[in-house]
Amino acid sequence: MGDRFVVVPVDGGEIAQHPGSVKAQAARLTGGDGQDEEPGLEEDALFKPQDPNAAVPILEYNREPNKYGDGVPKENSPFINNTDNDKSSSYDGTNMALFEEEMDSNPMVSSLLDKLANYTNLTQGAQEHEEADDDEGSKKKAIKSPQMGTFMGVYLPCLQNILGVILFLRLTWIVGTAGILESLAIVGLCCSCTMLTAISMSAIATNGVVPAGGSYYMISRSLGPEFGGAVGLCFYLGTTFAGSMYILGTIEILLTYIVPKAAIFVAEKKEDQGDALLNNMRVYGTCCLTLMSVVVFVGVKYVNKLALVFLACVILSILAIYAGVIKTIFEPPDFPVCMLGNRTLQNHNFDKCLKMDMVDNVTATTQLWKLFCNGPDFNATCDEYFLNNNVTQIQGIPGLTSGVISENMWSEYGPLGMLVENKKLSSVGGSDPTQDIDLPYVVNDIASFFTLLVGIYFPSVTGIMAGSNRSGDLRDAQRSIPVGTILAIFTTSIIYFTCVVLFGACIEGVLLRDKFGDSVKGNLVIGTLSWPSPWVIVIGSFFSCCGAGLQSLTGAPRLLQAIARDGIVPFLQVFGHGKANGEPTWALLLTAGICEIGILIASLDAVAPILSMFFLMCYLFVNLACAVQTLLRTPNWRPRFKYYHWALSFLGMSLCLALMFISSWYYAIVAMVIAGCIYKYIEYRGAEKEWGDGIRGLSLNAARFALIRLEEAPPHTKNWRPQCLVLLNLDSDQAVKHPRLLSFTSQLKAGKGLTIVGNVLEGTFLTKEAEAKKAEQNIKSSMTAERTKGFCHVVVSSNLRDGVSHLIQSAGLGGMKHNTVLMAWPGTWKQSNDPQSWRNFIETVRETTSAHQALLVAKNVDSFPTNQDRLGEGTIDVWWVVHDGGLLMLLPFLLRQHKVWRKCKMRIFTVAQMDDNSIQMKKDLQTFLYHLRLNAEVEVVEMHDNDISAFTYEKTLVMEQRSQMLKQMQLSKTEREREAQLIHDRNTASRASMNDKSEAVPDRVHMTWTKDKLFTERNRNRECNSNVAMRDLFNMKPEWGSLNQTNVRRMHTAIKLNEVVVNKSQGAHLVLLNMPGPPKNRGGDENYMEFLEVLLEGLNRVLLVRGGGREVITIYS
Repeated sequence: MGDRFVVVPVDGGEIAQHPGSVKAQAARLTGGDGQDEEPGLEEDALFKPQDPNAAVPILEYNREPNKYGDGVPKENSPFINNTDNDKSSSYDGTNMALFEEEMDSNPMVSSLLDKLANYTNLTQGAQEHEEADDDEGSKKKAIKSPQMGTFMGVYLPCLQNILGVILFLRLTWIVGTAGILESLAIVGLCCSCTMLTAISMSAIATNGVVPAGGSYYMISRSLGPEFGGAVGLCFYLGTTFAGSMYILGTIEILLTYIVPKAAIFVAEKKEDQGDALLNNMRVYGTCCLTLMSVVVFVGVKYVNKLALVFLACVILSILAIYAGVIKTIFEPPDFPVCMLGNRTLQNHNFDKCLKMDMVDNVTATTQLWKLFCNGPDFNATCDEYFLNNNVTQIQGIPGLTSGVISENMWSEYGPLGMLVENKKLSSVGGSDPTQDIDLPYVVNDIASFFTLLVGIYFPSVTGIMAGSNRSGDLRDAQRSIPVGTILAIFTTSIIYFTCVVLFGACIEGVLLRDKFGDSVKGNLVIGTLSWPSPWVIVIGSFFSCCGAGLQSLTGAPRLLQAIARDGIVPFLQVFGHGKANGEPTWALLLTAGICEIGILIASLDAVAPILSMFFLMCYLFVNLACAVQTLLRTPNWRPRFKYYHWALSFLGMSLCLALMFISSWYYAIVAMVIAGCIYKYIEYRGAEKEWGDGIRGLSLNAARFALIRLEEAPPHTKNWRPQCLVLLNLDSDQAVKHPRLLSFTSQLKAGKGLTIVGNVLEGTFLTKEAEAKKAEQNIKSSMTAERTKGFCHVVVSSNLRDGVSHLIQSAGLGGMKHNTVLMAWPGTWKQSNDPQSWRNFIETVRETTSAHQALLVAKNVDSFPTNQDRLGEGTIDVWWVVHDGGLLMLLPFLLRQHKVWRKCKMRIFTVAQMDDNSIQMKKDLQTFLYHLRLNAEVEVVEMHDNDISAFTYEKTLVMEQRSQMLKQMQLSKTEREREAQLIHDRNTASRASMNDKSEAVPDRVHMTWTKDKLFTERNRNRECNSNVAMRDLFNMKPEWGSLNQTNVRRMHTAIKLNEVVVNKSQGAHLVLLNMPGPPKNRGGDENYMEFLEVLLEGLNRVLLVRGGGREVITIYS
């Protein structure tokens, strides 16, 4: 651990006597002026025997910054082992002298708060925060603090990504085919799925700071690299195919509604029109993809700048739709639909919806006649259905008040080639519809059914992660992501629901089912409803699809680059490289190649279900991540977004799975197989698989594999939870002395993680086997009674010290080892005849520190609540003096998860010194707690460097005399007891004389002070003039000058800190306090116990906490 002891001998024999403040005297005695230190003594000088009259040397302790966790590099954070701050590495005051030996490793909170509170999000492409090297900090360029708010940073990007091509090109057809009721069901299913996913995503996104990386970062860090890699690649493929869909939508709008004559492939026959359109889509789509890829490669910044322009096109188009709906109430637009019988005609090649017309008072056939007959003559051979039925004209947009909504309520599904008919109109006979393929009827270009429409519609509700993908640019991501995303989904859901109802209420059913607007001269169907012109929708939707395609080609390569740089899929690592500015060149090439596959499919209706599968897979795992985290109750799971529940996440997960199989069961299986293969590849690459025989062999192998995996590396900070080794004491009958310690364990653990309850019996195993079994049985019975889930471990050892050491070193198996030791405070250490009782305690403290394990010491543990108690309104007070990993923050959060402590509020106190800005400290601490997602009241207590009181000197004198006597007396037990009684009698007389202000100095002083004496002395010091009183008392006690001034300062710390803690927290249900480390000079162990006793005096339930030398809490997700 790199411990270095620096010996600084202090000569206590030549102390100048002069009137002055005690504080000045103490400062001089500690060597502040350099006169009391031995000149020329080197820092690493060996200890040499000093003059017997000299005072005991002071051992100044310096712990080098080490790498905790068995060789694992320390985390790049200002929490632990930070040596950059001068204030944390040196200390010369008196108020915190108890903690001064460990200031290098456990710095003062006041010196760290500014760093803790001012985290900034990492830029996209930067290394993950916990893997960043220390020397990178100086090389990074200054980053502007993110300024985007909820509206610009989350709400508008989500709107832009959710509203798009399906709304403009397919929603009218879905409403006409499925009917209003089933369309509402489709929209409701899909919007419910995304809303539930958004709730889960909000919980994950607000569970800490989400660096740039968005949804992939959230999922991979919540579910691990296997799930993260599988879902990340699914999300990548979904985003890539979304780019294909947007490009196909762009080309469809271009060739169908803007410049139809630009088509390269022209069909001579009607049955070839579909193939010709697909070929045109492939050629133009490939050209468009190439152009967009070049734009993204050359100037991605321009894509981001144009995002608002594209969004404005979407919003204007939607406003035009609503304006057109309102206009239909007063003046419906004139878009007639020509019907032959009850069949809808394509209105491309004729002007008038008539069989015959009067031209110069002469009856002549029309262009429509020529389409159904083999000539313009009246005696020409015509289609039988054409001859038997009349041609009628109906309004395609009858208006909102026309009552057409009742006709559009129900579905009109049909096979490929089915004629689009109006059942209200009469129809006489006619030929087989399959024989009418060459005639200008409007027909279904694909077979339509409910599940297909679900798959086609679902992409219109994706895009909910646009806000989380911009987390690095948000001013307050934890607030903006939930609010902006849920508001965007709510807004778009209202738009979709109203559009379904309004389309069904305003547009004729045959026109709704006319996918490409052939019956209205090739106009975009939704454009016929808009105001002031159909071109508003056409141009708006065109630019909207262009923008969405560019955004997909911009986002997908960055997502792939993030996955590649994580290194979890080795064959993708080449795609982590890019240009000098970080742009993902190789990832863009792969994205363009995969996007080309979607373009070669060429059908918007065929591509939409594919990307639906990948997005649904991604959303499924987002819900799974939230549900798993909620049910496991991991300590790091503290979302600021509170409106989530594991049942909602499971419902969202089930809905995603159902929608996958509803949309396309074979696509769903393919997507799951792809994700499963990626998962297994990441999990087992390089791993040796050894399967046993039978179920038991399989279980043993799985357990062995899991233990080996756990041992590969220590847990990440986010996964850290206290795995407790509980050291119990048993009485002579092998019954548990402090069962409340087990109760407290169960309240702290709530059945999660590892609990080992240990005990040591003194003797040999051969003679103590029966007692060991009895002790183990009693402990298990107590564990059952106190509802403590865990394991029992009773060790028989030649002495208690070695037995406890063996437990600390060897309890557990493989990766399932404890990281925290919980024990009771030895309350009877002063009354115990055996000094080993408190020496064992101190050695346990030292061993847990050496083993890098946390230590929890419960004082007055028998007064702790049982599992049946329900504490009312009260507080859990945390006194955060030095920072040793954040365990003080984590423990109250874990306790408040249990019903015993649930109603308690958390208060955090920290100590400000003379040169600290307490107001800024409070602000910084509040900011830090906000990032940690902890709700607590904050108070900064100011402790100035007051003069050391006479009471402190007297208390220290009593302690040192007691210590020296115990060291010098090498007497038998009986003689020692008699000597102690003699000392007690003499001390009684001297105390009486001191109360009478006699100037006589007693030869010996009682070894301990009573509680009444302590408070009496304190009150007397407060009432008297402090300077005069101390000067008088100083003159009365010349032996104070020979005191070890380190002990004086530590006693001063204990008294002053105890005063403020008792003043603020005496009524708290529980007080958590940093536990000072034991002295490096083992000769002062009994002094250490006295310091702790003074520190805890007057408090009921106290939990002393020592960190294990690693971070246990993080602001990151």
